[in-house]
Amino acid sequence: MTVLRATSIDELASAIPTRDRWAVRGAGTKPGLACRPDAAVLDLSRLTGIVEYTPEECTFTALGGTPILEIERTLAPHGQYLPFDPPLAQAGATIGGTVAAGVNGSCRYRFGGIRDFLIGARIVDGQGRVVYSGGKVVKNAAGFLLHQAMVGSCGRLGVVAEVTFKVFPSPVVRATVRVETSDIVAGLSLMTAIQRQPFDLEAIDLAPPGLLTLRIGGAAEAIEVRAEALAHALGRNAHILRGDDDAAVWREARELTWADRGSALVRVPMAAGRVRALDEVLAAHDSSRRYAVAGNLAWIAWRPDLAELDDLLRRQALVGQVLIGETPRAFIGAASPNTFEERLRSVMDPNARFAGS
Repeated sequence: MTVLRATSIDELASAIPTRDRWAVRGAGTKPGLACRPDAAVLDLSRLTGIVEYTPEECTFTALGGTPILEIERTLAPHGQYLPFDPPLAQAGATIGGTVAAGVNGSCRYRFGGIRDFLIGARIVDGQGRVVYSGGKVVKNAAGFLLHQAMVGSCGRLGVVAEVTFKVFPSPVVRATVRVETSDIVAGLSLMTAIQRQPFDLEAIDLAPPGLLTLRIGGAAEAIEVRAEALAHALGRNAHILRGDDDAAVWREARELTWADRGSALVRVPMAAGRVRALDEVLAAHDSSRRYAVAGNLAWIAWRPDLAELDDLLRRQALVGQVLIGETPRAFIGAASPNTFEERLRSVMDPNARFAGS
C-alpha cells in the first residue's frame, strides 16, 4: 500500500493528481470511513499545528491533521472549548477527520454540532486545487458555504486541509444527575418531561435498560441549587455526580469506551420518537447501544456481520454511518443517493479519485 504523509498543503495538492485513487486518513480512529483497500493513502498525521488563535475573537485556525487534544490544550488556559464535544479525542481523533466524519458528542445537545461552529476551510479537491471557503472571522459568512458541505463528506469530495472554528467560553463547573428508570419507554417519557422544564441542560443520554443521564454547567455559586432542583424533578432515585465522577461519565460517553472491544461501531442519526422501535430490535440481537443528544443519535456496538445491521436499519428506514468495522461502504441501511453531493463531486472530483472513500 502506498502511503503519502504530507507535511504541507502544497505537498498535498501536488500529490493528488499523481494517483487514480486515494483514501484519506487522519489518526485512523474511524477506519470504517476509509474503506478503500485498492487506494493509496493520504495520511494527514504530519499536517498538524494551530495556525492562528485569537482568544478575544473566540476563533482558531488549524491544519487538518491537528489532534483534538492539542486544540483543547490550547483553548483551556483561555477558558474556551469546543462545544460540539468531538468524540474519540483521547484515541487521537483529528480536527479534519472530525469534520469529514461529521461526528459530535453528547454535549452538542445545547449548542449544536460541528456545522454550527465551522466558519471556514481550505480544501484540496480531486484535481489538486486548493479551494478557500468561508473566512477566519465569525461575521464573514458571504458566498457559497462549501466548507459546511465538507461536514460528513467522509473524504468523498476532497481533503479537509485546514479549518477555522469559532469557540465558546467553557462553563466554570459542571454536574451530572442520573436516574435509573424501569425501561427505555419510561426513560423516554421522563426525558420528554424534563425537556419541557427550564433546566438549561448541556447533555441528555439514555442507556438501556433505562438509565437517564443529564448534565448541567455554569457558575459555581449556582450549580448546586440547579443540580438539586433537577434531581428533585427526576424523582427520589436520582443522584448527583460532581467533579471527577461527573467528568468520568462524559469521558466514557465521548470516548465510546462502553462499546464492546472488537465490535463494529455505527452511529445512526434519528428522531427520539423512533428510539423505542429500534431498541426492541437491537435488544433482540443483544447489541450494546446508547442514545445520545436526547435520543436523536444512536450509537451501536455491533458484533455480528454488518450485513445484518444493514438489513435491520433498512427495515427501520434509518441510515447508519460505520466508523469502525469491515464494510465496503461508509453508510449502511436506507442510504440513498445525494443529488447535491453528486453535483459537487462532478466539479470537485471529476476523475473520481476519492469516489467511494
